[in-house]
Amino acid sequence: MTMGLDKQKKLHFDLTNVGLRAQATAAGLLQLCLELRGAGVLDDAAVDRIKDAIACDIEVSAPRSVACPEYRRDVRNRLDSLFSGQAKVGDANQLAFGATPDTICPDAR
Repeated sequence: MTMGLDKQKKLHFDLTNVGLRAQATAAGLLQLCLELRGAGVLDDAAVDRIKDAIACDIEVSAPRSVACPEYRRDVRNRLDSLFSGQAKVGDANQLAFGATPDTICPDAR
């Protein structure tokens, strides 16, 4: 189940208005997914759809200067690390928030 861009933007707006962008909410969602996968309730395809939904929302909210395929791949790789329950993700500053388009997406000129 994929969502169109308009629906994704509306969902992002609704989630922001409810205040679900907090780290505590994200930590709870991550733990819930790990528990449900461990109990066999969620399969890998379901977890991938959850990660895709998160990555889409992050991409929708990214400044234009950082929205590019490389940014999306980096976000998705970091989500994969988080959802593995084992790997360290590293510093979010490496996502290059606020960096110039040349340093993030060289082809996005």
